[in-house]
Amino acid sequence: MATKVKLVRCEWPGKDEAMIKYHDTEWGTPLHNDELHFEYIVLDTFQAGLSWLLMIRKRENFRRAFDDFNPKKIARFDEKRVAKLMSDAGIVRNNLKIRGTVANARAFLEVQKEFGSFDKYIWQFVNGKTIVNKWGKVRDLPAVSVEAVAMSKDMKKRGFKFVGPTVCYAYMQGAGLVNDHTVTCFRHVEVQRKK
Repeated sequence: MATKVKLVRCEWPGKDEAMIKYHDTEWGTPLHNDELHFEYIVLDTFQAGLSWLLMIRKRENFRRAFDDFNPKKIARFDEKRVAKLMSDAGIVRNNLKIRGTVANARAFLEVQKEFGSFDKYIWQFVNGKTIVNKWGKVRDLPAVSVEAVAMSKDMKKRGFKFVGPTVCYAYMQGAGLVNDHTVTCFRHVEVQRKK
């Protein structure tokens, strides 16, 4: 009879199944898909000041409410659509964040136009290569980095909203621009194979 090997992972997902799945399949995996980049930006925008667990639990509601995270459609949202979103109990009903997401969709499309893809633009902040950190404990993880500060400054200049350095760093972690899996986590080495 085969023994089941217990995976060692980062502490932050806790015992929540949705968080564990996100940690084990997405977080820190180098991302090179513009549609997913925008989805992460939307979720990180709404997560500011809230918990990531809430975003994971409401992710499908956000997908429905924000037209499958399609920036071309979101860029055309008008006052009527903003009002509809403000009455949607399935998402985080924050007027500034909803309007910020519309502004971010427009800025995202401009970046795609200028650089050919958002992916090409965003990876320049880490010179096209994941920064591999070697943290022993989750408490060692920083909230910002020099790269996140530069990213935030440039994105704000381009019209993005809710992209402070802390939000940018969280985005970098999720999209694999930095590998912040702790060194004991099975994903620390695994995500580097998925470049």
